[in-house]
Amino acid sequence: MLFAGLAAFVGVGFGYFLRWIISLGQRGSVELRIKQMELHAREEAKKITGEAQNKAEETLKETRIEFKEKEEKIKKTEDRLIKKEEFLDKRQLDIDKEIEQVKEKVSEVKSIKEKVESLEKQKFNELQKVSKLTEEEAKNVLLKEIEQKYEEDIVVRMQKLENTGLEKIESKAKEILATSIQRLANSVSSEAFSTTVTIPSDEIKGKIIGKEGRNIKAFERVSGVEIIVDDTPGLITISSYDSVRRQVARVALENLIADGRIQPAKIEEMVEKAKQEINQIIKAEGEAAAYECGVFNLDPRIVSILGRLHFRTSYGQNVLRHSIEMSHIAGMLATEIGANVAVAKAGALLHDIGKAVDHEIAGTHVEIGRRILQKFGADEKIIRAMESHHGEYPYSTLESYIVQSADAISGARPGARRDSVENYLKRLTELEAIATSFIGVEKAYALQAGRELRIFVTPSQINDLEAKDMARNIAVRIENELKYPGEIRVVVIRESRTIEFAR
Repeated sequence: MLFAGLAAFVGVGFGYFLRWIISLGQRGSVELRIKQMELHAREEAKKITGEAQNKAEETLKETRIEFKEKEEKIKKTEDRLIKKEEFLDKRQLDIDKEIEQVKEKVSEVKSIKEKVESLEKQKFNELQKVSKLTEEEAKNVLLKEIEQKYEEDIVVRMQKLENTGLEKIESKAKEILATSIQRLANSVSSEAFSTTVTIPSDEIKGKIIGKEGRNIKAFERVSGVEIIVDDTPGLITISSYDSVRRQVARVALENLIADGRIQPAKIEEMVEKAKQEINQIIKAEGEAAAYECGVFNLDPRIVSILGRLHFRTSYGQNVLRHSIEMSHIAGMLATEIGANVAVAKAGALLHDIGKAVDHEIAGTHVEIGRRILQKFGADEKIIRAMESHHGEYPYSTLESYIVQSADAISGARPGARRDSVENYLKRLTELEAIATSFIGVEKAYALQAGRELRIFVTPSQINDLEAKDMARNIAVRIENELKYPGEIRVVVIRESRTIEFAR
């Protein structure tokens, strides 16, 4: 055991010694490697430093070259500026010399002028001394002698010029008016008071009438027209004095026939749709009228109101066609006499625009038209041209005379207007106005050429007894306020309707 312990101790010592020998060898190898790396790093650093120094020298060289070039450019610029300054200085000296010369010449001219004026004054004074007359006295004496000597010749000449001038002016005026009338002598007639609708078969008439007349009554109530279904094959007649209602009814009836479903709810839907279509037609007619007359830059709202005149008549004459005709005539007259053609044409086209809404707004159509044009920013020259066509406002411009003349030409030519038609329309409008003036009236329509006044009242405001009293009161007012042939039937309709939806 002792021997074994000694052997173990010797082995451990030998192991430590051997480890120390190995560690010394490794440390020497590491130090050698570090020295090699340090030497390599120094070489790399020296190489990088050399390259950087070369680049710095090249950059410095390039910078010096650029600096030298800029110095040369600056020097050239300075030389050029110096030369320019010298030139300007020389030019300024020349200008100063010229100014001095001009001043001298001006002073010479002034002195010469003063001398001339002095000589003229002396000459004039000498003439006054010789003649013993002042300038005004000499003038009066000369005129008096000439007047006495040639008095008869002057009077005859003046009379001849006056007569000749009046004859030429009158002849020219007649020529202008005749030319304008001849160039636009087209017929402007009113539309009929009834419109026919073609149907594919007579079986449709039964659908339009409906059970116990339910459909036709609903259609007349909603549209405000009278539907005439007679024995005429393939036709249904729509009667109304209001052309707008008649056109709405025509479009709605055609759409109902095409759809095939004719019943009260569908009738109301189609009538509303037809009203929208007529509004589009009104807009298109207004735009077409403005384009035809060459009147541009109008507010779209003015154009829309103008289009409503397509369905308005005055003394049997279509107001929109009358306005277009007037615009062309006014343009011709303005061209002939040298007035503003654009203002004359626009004033003539818009002169009756108030008639489009005169049944909705109080006042004359001239005053309503002025307010419409002022509200929508029309040119003041156009307003002044249109406001005098009935003499309500003074003629403030040459164009206002032209518009009034064009109105007279268009309205007074043979066949343009029919007074009886205008009176008829006025009577029907007054009938409806009397009915709508009562409280509780929802709608009122004059039918059968004014022989029947159909009135729809609001059930929640008017009961059955009040409806009877209203019919009598309206009839009494018509008797007292209107003149009419025959008799007028007043029908007051009170209808209750309850609507619910199943969802």
